[in-house]
Amino acid sequence: MLLARQPAARLLVHLTCILLHLAHGALATKVRDKAADPTVIRAGDTYYSAESAGGGIYVRAASSLEGLGADDVRRERVWSDDAAMGDVWAPDMSTDLGRTFIHFSAGRDAAHRMYVISAGSPLGNYSTETKLALPDDHWAIDGTFFVFEGRGWFAWSGWESESRNTEQSLYICRMDSPSKPIGQRYIISQPREPWEQGDSPLVNEGPQAIVDPDGQLHIVYSANGSWGNKYCLADLRLRQGGDPANVWDWYKSNGCLFGSHQDRMMKGWDATLHVDGPGHHTFALADGEVSKSPGGTSKIPFMFHGVEKGTPYRWENRAWFTGSFVWWSKTTYSRQNVPGDSSNTGHSLKFFE
Repeated sequence: MLLARQPAARLLVHLTCILLHLAHGALATKVRDKAADPTVIRAGDTYYSAESAGGGIYVRAASSLEGLGADDVRRERVWSDDAAMGDVWAPDMSTDLGRTFIHFSAGRDAAHRMYVISAGSPLGNYSTETKLALPDDHWAIDGTFFVFEGRGWFAWSGWESESRNTEQSLYICRMDSPSKPIGQRYIISQPREPWEQGDSPLVNEGPQAIVDPDGQLHIVYSANGSWGNKYCLADLRLRQGGDPANVWDWYKSNGCLFGSHQDRMMKGWDATLHVDGPGHHTFALADGEVSKSPGGTSKIPFMFHGVEKGTPYRWENRAWFTGSFVWWSKTTYSRQNVPGDSSNTGHSLKFFE
């Protein structure tokens, strides 16, 4: 029996984590100043990250998550914006059939769309960018590719239409390959909960897929605007046997799971002590594959961006941090006045600085 499934043992793990947190202060390690939207995969004993900077995309390689921010880290430019496409945002790394893919958004204002480049290895020679032909061809950012139960999927943050820029929702579609969407798009989350409400536009973004120890798919995402410290991580959990394209098969956490405002946290989850507005994270999965999601009961490292408390919350003050999380079993997410069951119980995630 898993330790996390034993109530007394689970409480002990929880209390131990809190005591360690309080005794040692911030357990998060700042990896890089003036950096946002981390994406990391692990291939063998090496961690690779991608970032947009100076009109291009760079890949870093290091033997640890913390090492990705070292002054002497290996850092290679793998793509240049020769076509002057505009702002390049939030590259996301994954692999499929031994090939490395980086999806990113580029454009100006309402013209942002998703693109993809690929190479034979994380630091290989990348292809020329290809525009992803997402269904409906509307504004799209923060896309991520993953394979679940043998099927390829792409999740992203987008607008309902070109004129609907007051709300960013999460969409998903099937993928024939990491560069070929098929079928239509389906909405899976809208920023309609009170703890997701803030300054316009309302935001759900930064989706990242992971599979829990029971085999249920999760998409952990960032809620609220990235320009303020109400930014936080929340969770969508797919019911057992559910269809990722059916919005009513997804159950949303009843509050932030990782954030700096206690009044927006899910009951039983604590706000951060040292980092403001944590969000837009990466799980640093082996080869970037959800089929290799970590299980067990130990703390699992991950990376996110945020601003140190006491520092004005502005985009230019964001930094990369490492933290950790544990799977938290027997957690109920509830909802009202929608089709399907009103609640779903399964694993959630406890995040720690």
